[in-house]
Amino acid sequence: MLTKYLFCYFTGNEPENESVHLAVSDDGYHFNALNDNKKIINQTLGKKCCRDPFIFRDESGIFHIIATDMRCFDGWSSNNSMIVWDSEDLICWENERIIDFSRFKETKNADRVWAPQVIFDKFKKEYMIYWSHNNTDDNLDTIIWYAYTSDFKTLTTAPKVLFNPKSNLSAIDADIVEVNGKYYLYEADGGKNAICFVVADKPSGPYFEPDDNKVSIADTALEGNCIYKILGSNKYVMIADQFKAGGYFMQETEDMINFKRVDDFSLNHLRPRHGSMLHITDEEYNRLVTRFGL
Repeated sequence: MLTKYLFCYFTGNEPENESVHLAVSDDGYHFNALNDNKKIINQTLGKKCCRDPFIFRDESGIFHIIATDMRCFDGWSSNNSMIVWDSEDLICWENERIIDFSRFKETKNADRVWAPQVIFDKFKKEYMIYWSHNNTDDNLDTIIWYAYTSDFKTLTTAPKVLFNPKSNLSAIDADIVEVNGKYYLYEADGGKNAICFVVADKPSGPYFEPDDNKVSIADTALEGNCIYKILGSNKYVMIADQFKAGGYFMQETEDMINFKRVDDFSLNHLRPRHGSMLHITDEEYNRLVTRFGL
C-alpha cells in the first residue's frame, strides 16, 4: 500500500550540486532530506552532471531515474542527451546509460534535451518519454517532444513534437498526470510567463490549449513544476521552482484547474531545484531511512 512520498531533485547550478538527491515525507507537505542532503548517485557517464531527475516505478515494479545529462557551466544550449539508472530497491542504482539524441535524424542538431519524464501509455502499451527540446536547425522554440521506448535504452519511435503552444514561444518542463480519463499537461509557458495547462484524451495527444489556461498563482516566475496526488484525498499538490526569486512554491487543487496557495509546507531547507515525486510504501520508506538516515 502506498502511504509515503519520495522527492527526487538536484540542488544547484554548481557541478557538485547537479546530481540526484532524495527526501521523504509522511504527508506530502513536509519533507526530510536523506543522506544529509548529499547526492545518492555518483554519475560516471556523459557530462558527469545531471539536472531535473525524474523518478518512477515501471509496470514490473522496477524503479528508474531519468535526468537531463547536462553541466550548467557549459551553457544553456550545450546538451543532447538524457541519463538513466535502474534500481530494484531504491538503494542501489545501476545500469547507468545515456540516450543520445544526436543519433536520430529528427534531433541530430539538438542543443537542449531537458527535463525528461515518463508515462506509461496504456493505449500503446509502451512507455512514453517526453522532454523539453530544441534543435538548432528548425524554426521551433524550446518545446515539448516525445518518443516511445520499451526498455529506456532504445526508442521504438522517432522523436517528434508533442506540444507547441499557440504562441509558438517556449513550453518547457512538462508534467503529465491522468485524472478521470483526462491527461493534463502542465508546462512553464514562455508566452504567458506562467505555469499553464493543456488537456488530451491520450498521453500522446493531441492536446487542447484553452485560451485561459494559466494555473500558477505565485507572484514570481515558476518552472520545474511537479504535480502529485495527496494520498487518501482528492487533492493534487503542485510544487514549482521559483528559479528567479529562489525557493519553492506550493499550491493545490481538486479540479486540476483552480489552485489555492499552500503556506504550511517545508521544502526550501533542502535547497531543491526541479524535481519529481514518487508514492512509496512504508517498507520502502523504512528501507531508505535505514540506509541513508534522516
